[in-house]
Amino acid sequence: MTTHPTPALISRYAAGADGVDDATVWAVEAHLESCATCRSRLTDAVDPGTRDLLDRVADGIATGIAAGPAPAPRRRLRRTGVAVRVLPWLAVAAGLVVAAVVFERMFASLPSLVLLVAPVAPLLPVAAVWSRRTDPAWELLATVPRGGLWLLLRRTLAVLAAVVPVLAVAGWWTGHSPALWLLPCLAFTAGSLALGGLVRVDRAAVALTAVWSGAVVVPSLSGEELPVVLSDGSWPGWVAVTVALVAVVIVRAADHRRLGAGRT
Repeated sequence: MTTHPTPALISRYAAGADGVDDATVWAVEAHLESCATCRSRLTDAVDPGTRDLLDRVADGIATGIAAGPAPAPRRRLRRTGVAVRVLPWLAVAAGLVVAAVVFERMFASLPSLVLLVAPVAPLLPVAAVWSRRTDPAWELLATVPRGGLWLLLRRTLAVLAAVVPVLAVAGWWTGHSPALWLLPCLAFTAGSLALGGLVRVDRAAVALTAVWSGAVVVPSLSGEELPVVLSDGSWPGWVAVTVALVAVVIVRAADHRRLGAGRT
């Protein structure tokens, strides 16, 4: 929101009017974060009973903070953050890629396991960064104005920044074209986000992993031949799929703004 919301919109927002859609609520709240003038207007728009309740809650919180224990040391807070809790899942993803390299080196007659696991390698860490089981502050982050899709995208990029280099080394070591492992990896990541807005990211990631394993990995290893979708000429199709899925994620951004959408 580049301009101030109108007094009428602020009054409707303060009253919780049904006619204010999610996107408008998000824009108003994001604007209120940086605009003292509009926060003052919001204070005036709140009914006296609600204002008195908020004052009493604020006084109670301030009293509790003053009488409570000292804040935890910074080092302890870091250990309880989502980043640390995702590290085991990143280790699993990296270990899976390393195991694929070793398997491919030992059994050269079989189809490339690196290419077969590359599409789903980042999915478990992506699910972990958007799950209440790994994020101690998930309720707060799921409801703040700048949560939702953009927070999910930042965390997903952080996962890719950790997993893609491992895949790059594996692809270089086994001599595979970057397009054959990178594009499927990005496509499945975008697919988990697109589907996650409807069924939650963790469920989408598990479902895509199961479908890929059952429909592609197992038949490829049994038939000792790479599928057509991982052939040298398949990369244009992966580009098209990735672009289409990213577009779906952007268009359906509102799916990730609601409390619990995409989160477990």
